[in-house]
Amino acid sequence: METTVREITLNDKAKDYQKKMRSPLIFWFAMLAKLPSAVFWRLRIKELTGDKCQVTIPYFWRSQNPFKSIYFAALAGAAELSTGALCQLALAGKGKFSMLVVDFRAEYHKKANQKITFSCDQGRELFQLIDSLNVNDTAQLTMISTGTSESGEVVAKFYVTWSFKRKS
Repeated sequence: METTVREITLNDKAKDYQKKMRSPLIFWFAMLAKLPSAVFWRLRIKELTGDKCQVTIPYFWRSQNPFKSIYFAALAGAAELSTGALCQLALAGKGKFSMLVVDFRAEYHKKANQKITFSCDQGRELFQLIDSLNVNDTAQLTMISTGTSESGEVVAKFYVTWSFKRKS
């Protein structure tokens, strides 16, 4: 028996946000204004859907540490962006919310000395959580972003706990 998973339907504001984040020029200006380290490290959103977000970080002189691997803070920035962009997509067009990182944990498995792609695939869980909140309700969700190398090896895992509050 085959099961088909329904695609998450995005509202117009979410589609607009998705389009902007996929546009290299608009993304660059948005990051320059709000998160300049993302521009410095040359982070890119590879994919942003209702289901998941993928962010890449290249291995080059701006992202590297003295040990010839990607600096841990640059990896953390890419991981956080893969969860945060998904959060922004889920919140788009749904009223006023506040969101804040309340916990952050990292596991490093391999040396990051090539382009790394961070993936967070908790879109469904996130959208359900956001849609369940009433005014003044708060909730937290720990989102996992897994960084893999071009050869497919897991380099690091980041656990980013976001807190959300629906405002009136």
